[in-house]
Amino acid sequence: MKNIVIFGAPGSGKGTQSDLLISKYGFKHISTGDVLRAEIKAGTELGKTAQSYIDDGHLIPDALMIEILAHKYDELCPCEGLIFDGFPRTVPQAEALKAMLAERGTAVSAMLELAVPEAELMERLILRGQTSGRADDNEETIKKRLGVYLNQTAPLIEWYEKEGLRHAINGSGTLESINAALCNVIDSL
Repeated sequence: MKNIVIFGAPGSGKGTQSDLLISKYGFKHISTGDVLRAEIKAGTELGKTAQSYIDDGHLIPDALMIEILAHKYDELCPCEGLIFDGFPRTVPQAEALKAMLAERGTAVSAMLELAVPEAELMERLILRGQTSGRADDNEETIKKRLGVYLNQTAPLIEWYEKEGLRHAINGSGTLESINAALCNVIDSL
């Protein structure tokens, strides 16, 4: 089984590329954003709590995310492979994911980093907000989210590099060229 962490700043194309990889390989997908949005839409207590963090442009607390992730993982597996999209976002989350997978006799196979310049991320997210109606895709919240990414999430690049799992992919360009680069890495695993 291949456990793939797709990684990058908000707007880097993680969800889009995940969909393409799922179509090609038949992998399952855990998007923490989708899971949280479903909870918010359902009006659960988890959803209400998550919404307050999202509205402020902050990350969801680790303990809450790990619990959601483990439950969803067990629901989806066994399978050919699984893509983690939007998780982990901090080094403690990466360590918790490593431990959770080890308990299940598996590990992360690769971290695929979609590297995109900040100006391009802003353009993409503002456009997404205009077309999708996502309330968190406005300029003020985007700036907060990118700041959180740089301060709390970007350190994962070094962590996964030390683990020997990081594969940096140029996230600018056509969907097809980006996807081909991702597939090359997956096919080499």
